[in-house]
Parts: sequence; C-alpha cells; structure tokens
Amino acid sequence: MSKIQVLDPITIDKIAAGEVIERPASVVKELVENAIDAGATAVVVEIKDGGISFMRITDNGCGIDREDVRSAFLRHSTSKIRSVDDLLHIGSLGFRGEALSSISAVAQVELITKTKDQTFGTLYRIAGGKEETLEDTGAPDGTTFIIRQLFYNTPARRKFLKTPMTEASHVGDLMTRLALSHPHISFQFINNGQSKLHTSGNGKLKDVIYHIYGREIASNLLQAEYDTPGLKITGFLGKPIISRGNRNFENYYVNGRYARNSIISRAIEDAYKDFTMQHKYPFVVLHIEIDGEHVDVNVHPTKMELRFNNQQEVYNAIYSAVDQGLHEKELIPHVEMPEPKTAVQSTPESKPVAQSTPEPKTAVRSAPEHNLEYFMSKMKERVLAEHEEKKKKEEAVTKQPVNTIQTIAEEKTPYMQNTAVRPQISRQTTAPDPPKQMELFEDHLLTREAMQKYKVVGQVFETYWLVEYDNSLYIIDQHAAHERVLYEKTLKSMQTREFTSQMISPPIVLNLSMREAELLNTYMDRFTRIGFEIEEFGQDSYAVRAVPDNLFSIAKKELLIQMLDSLSDEIARNQSPDLIDEKIASMSCKAAVKGNMKLSVQEVDALIGELLSLDNPYHCPHGRPTIIAMTKRELEKKFKRIV
Repeated sequence: MSKIQVLDPITIDKIAAGEVIERPASVVKELVENAIDAGATAVVVEIKDGGISFMRITDNGCGIDREDVRSAFLRHSTSKIRSVDDLLHIGSLGFRGEALSSISAVAQVELITKTKDQTFGTLYRIAGGKEETLEDTGAPDGTTFIIRQLFYNTPARRKFLKTPMTEASHVGDLMTRLALSHPHISFQFINNGQSKLHTSGNGKLKDVIYHIYGREIASNLLQAEYDTPGLKITGFLGKPIISRGNRNFENYYVNGRYARNSIISRAIEDAYKDFTMQHKYPFVVLHIEIDGEHVDVNVHPTKMELRFNNQQEVYNAIYSAVDQGLHEKELIPHVEMPEPKTAVQSTPESKPVAQSTPEPKTAVRSAPEHNLEYFMSKMKERVLAEHEEKKKKEEAVTKQPVNTIQTIAEEKTPYMQNTAVRPQISRQTTAPDPPKQMELFEDHLLTREAMQKYKVVGQVFETYWLVEYDNSLYIIDQHAAHERVLYEKTLKSMQTREFTSQMISPPIVLNLSMREAELLNTYMDRFTRIGFEIEEFGQDSYAVRAVPDNLFSIAKKELLIQMLDSLSDEIARNQSPDLIDEKIASMSCKAAVKGNMKLSVQEVDALIGELLSLDNPYHCPHGRPTIIAMTKRELEKKFKRIV
C-alpha cells in the first residue's frame, strides 16, 4: 500500500492550473478581468495560432509595483480581498489569487508593467513556475502580459486543445461578451495580425451591439429597465423577429461579470414564450446589478457559475423586466412589399411627362387648389390600376393548371405571405371517440388501385383536405403533407446527387462570427452537395450565389443563419453525415404550402399522389401526423344510426 505524502509545489500548481486554465480563452479571461479591475480604459488582446503559441494582453491600468511583482505569481496572492468577510461584498471580477500562479505553471510568461509614479517599468519572466528574470525596462503606464507555448510542459493537456481556428473562435466569443459587459472600456481583439473587434469605449451599450452584431439586430432592439430595492436591470431586448436557434445570444451580466445561471435563462425564455416559436431563443443583453450579499460567485474556480440566495426574487425581477420591455411597444412585424409595376397610360386630358413643360413658380402659387385636385385624381387612377392588375394576376393563378405542388408553392409565395396572418380557427374534440391516427393503412390507400379510386371531397378551414376511400374518411393536413414531400425529396437528392441549383441575384451576403464561419467551412461540402454555391466575400463575410431549387422561393438570410444555428446546437453530439443531411433537409420544409391557403383540387391531387408514394407518409419531419382516418361506422355511431 502506497504511503501518503505531500506533493511538491510544482505538481500542486499544475493540478491547480487544470481547474482554472482549460484553454487559451481561459488565460485571456483571467488577464483581461485583471486589467478591468486595474481601472483600464483600453485593452488590446492579440493572439496567434489560436493563442496556443502566442498571446499578448495589454492595458493602460494602474500597473503593478516592482516590489509586488514576485508576490503576484504566488498562489492565493491578491489585492482584491483581505479577509473572508470581503467575500460577501466582492466588487471586483477577480479575487481568488490563482490566475497568475496557474498560468505561469503551464506556460512561458513575460510581464512588463509600470505604475504612474515609477520612472522605469519592470520586466519579469517566469516559465513552468520558475523565475527567470527580474529587471528594469522602458514601458508605458499599464501592464502587458505575453504568454508563449501554453501547456508546453504538460503534453497531456496540450493534446486536448482543439484546432487553432476553434480556439481563436472561443477567444473571439469571450472578447464579445467582455465588450458587452463593459461598454465604457475600449476592447481590441487581433487574431493573426487581423483586427477582429475594436469597440470605441464611449459607454453606450447600443453602439457596442451595433459594432458586434450589425445594423439588423441593432435596429430591432427594445430597451429594458427595471429597478427594485437591491436589484436593478438595464439593457436591450431583441424583438421576436431576430430570435435565434440556440442560446448563444442570451447575454446577461451580474455586477459586470459574465456567467451562466439557469434561473436567469429560464426567466428570460419564459417571458419570451408567447413571442417566439418552439426551439427559438431570444437575443438579449441585460446588465443585472444585485447586492453582493445575495449572490455567491465563489462556486467554481473559473467564476463562470453563480448562485443566488433569493432565487425567486431574481426570477420575478428578470421576468418582469423582460415582459414589460416586450409589451412596451406593438410588435407587429412590418412586411416589405415590392413596388408595383404601373403602366403609363396616355389620356386626352394629360400629356406625357417628357412633353410637358415646367410651369412658372408663380402659376403654382396662384392655383394650389387645382394642383391638389390634379394630384389626388392621379393617385386615385394609380390605386385603381394596381387593384385591377392584382385581381387579374390572382385570376390567372387560379386558372393555371399545375403539374407539381412545388411550382404551386413558388408561384403562390406572395399570396401565402399575405394570407398566413389570418388566425387559425381553434379545433376542440369533445367526443369520447376521437379520430385515430392512420398508422398501417388497413384499407390499403397506398396501392396503385387505391390512388385511382379515392375521391377528394373538399377542404375545411383552408388547411385540411377530406378524402373518401372505401368505408373511411381520411383527413390530410396540407402543410404537414407538403413538408414531408419536400423533406424526402431533398434527402433523396442529397443521397443520389440529383439536385438542381438556382442562381440568385443579387447574392445573399452573410456576416458571420468566427464560430459561425468555422461551422460553415466545416460543413461546406454538405451545403455544396445539395445545391448551395457559397464563396468568401471579404473578411468574415460569405456570398450565397445559388440555392437548391426547392429553397429558391424562401432563400433568405434568416433561413441560412437558422441552418448554422441548428448545426451549432448539435455539434457536440458527434453527428454522422446522415444526421447533418437530415438537419439541412428539414429546412426545405420552409417552402411548404401553409395552412389557411386555398388550393385547387388538381393541386391537392398532385400533393396526395406525391405523399402516398413516399417511404414514410405518416408524419411530417417534425413529428406531427399528416393523415388521420375516421371510419364510416364511427360516423354512423355519432349520428346514432347504429348503437
């Protein structure tokens, strides 16, 4: 049996470093938080090779006195607290005194620092926990850390690091959150010589959001303010139209500290529940100020987790802040309509514009009533012409024969967008014997003979089609059915490479974060296989020049971002290529015909024919049934024809 012995200091430091330092982003987090605590107004972070080989963090804070430099690298040495009582009222981001000791134990560290009162700066080098140099040097006020060869003396830890691109994306996400948490500080992030982020530090949170996420998100924000004794909430809420497919855009900061907490996330999502669809998550940036005695930040060495001793109060306050912000304004989305094409008709009363001569200004002033009347009459003519043209187009669409349901969906896309806002009629089943879902098709509706004999009765609620066959009544959801058809078509085309690309002009330009760009590059061959044509379009931008033909009618930036978000959610599950194909194919369902949309009998006949030829026509890709059945006997029992 082995004897118990005390470990040597170097081994202790390396073990402790494993708790605090997981990857380059952990180093950057600790050092930038130290810079913030030092009162810096500008912080520059530069990395190379994802931060594995080189990191430099520079700030203009108060600096470190020469006599304190050695002590700063000792375990549990800190200037933030003096006793256990100070843990109840922590006002700084750092307080454990483990960061510098842990970093120096697993990397080569160079420190250059100078206080305002000193004439010369101090240069200090330490590697693997062993001091190498301490000398004077010329330096500006502030502190610079240079970290080289992270985990150089712990190969087992180094091999668990990801690719440089992945590690750099983690640092980029961290800098984004730090910039949002402290808008009064100017942050700059440089990756391999390229500036990826540079905020102004003017103290305006909305300017930081605009700089990081762009105009689209910044223009769809609602302000959130809530103040109660002991707790204050400020920030911005994204309108439901900019909801995303994962929680990466839920940004909340407690006393200036970015952390994860299930209570806060649940309060935000519960307040958004009535505004977002299932599996959609909101965009928020909230600053929460709470008394230090109610929050415990000393839960984990990385200080990324929080605990509250008044969880219900925190939940209620955050829920109220978000709920009030969402109800402050009317959140009716604005639909952008294309400009109508108006035909220029020459009448005996009016001359063409090209032949008209400008009237003198005096004439305009002398007859204002005539000009107003003339203008109103012309406006009336234009409105009537537009209505007539729209009416002719609708009549032409209803009379036009259609071979496949896909062309119908493309032609009726504008009509679907207008009619989809009508409320659905609620359907409640109070009968003791509800219709059953068709699972095995006992009456063999899938046979060729059946496809020739079934009878389309009609449509109810502009969503469900009634089909009579043999002694059964089948009810088909047109939206779910078309979703299934498009899903299996897309999946089959990816497996057999039978796809058709449709060029789009102008191309869709995507401005992606580093993580989103990495996802796109990782699965680029998958997107290319099904008909996308995507190419780089400047720094962190990509141009989509072609899309699959079945996505042409709905090819928009939101759909492509949603695809990347869904892949990001599942990336940790080690997806197989088939799962990724299914994820992308499910997005093609967006082109399906919607409920509350009128279809002709010929269109529905084509849809049913395609549906019944599929391998699995019973459910849509999201699990909802496409067909349910009710027998003649059940109907007769309802009407008491049989007992």
